[in-house]
Amino acid sequence: MTSIDSEDSALLQRIAVGDSGALLTLHKRYINLVYSMAWRVLNDVGLAEEVTRDVFLKLWQKGQRYDADRGRFSSWLLSVTRFAAIDRLRQEGRRPELVEQRDNASEDGAFLTSRVLTDHAQWERGQHLRLLLQELPADQRQIIELAYFGGLTHSELAAYLDLPLGTVKGRLRLGLEKLRALWLDDSGDRQ
Repeated sequence: MTSIDSEDSALLQRIAVGDSGALLTLHKRYINLVYSMAWRVLNDVGLAEEVTRDVFLKLWQKGQRYDADRGRFSSWLLSVTRFAAIDRLRQEGRRPELVEQRDNASEDGAFLTSRVLTDHAQWERGQHLRLLLQELPADQRQIIELAYFGGLTHSELAAYLDLPLGTVKGRLRLGLEKLRALWLDDSGDRQ
């Protein structure tokens, strides 16, 4: 467990007993990350701001639901944000706005590098993951991006891409397996 993980756990314990200062500390640490994920799914500034506010309100009310044994707090918080943003899209009667695949990733890269993350190591991991995504076959990369950033379900992916559901699930599974293998290989090389 890193020092940030330990700090986050301690702050969550303080939030559980009503310490608003602890919530403010987590808010300052993660607001950019939460807002970026909400904006990426919603593509709407106002809705992204509302979802960001709602996520931190949920953290205040139900932060004890986080289980450190199941992963990092920042990953859990991003999942909560992603699901909240997708729920908001559905409430609005909208579907995620899909961006056509680009020949180069300069716009995506500019978006990712423009995010201001308070944890430099986390930023480096995000950049590393973005580079590894580029090593995947285009069809697998597209499905992963649409599923995780676009918030589409397997059925929605199949309809949007005009592919059989089994093909979508297979590409997603294979892409995630390759991404994991690339991550583990790279992590071993850097140690």
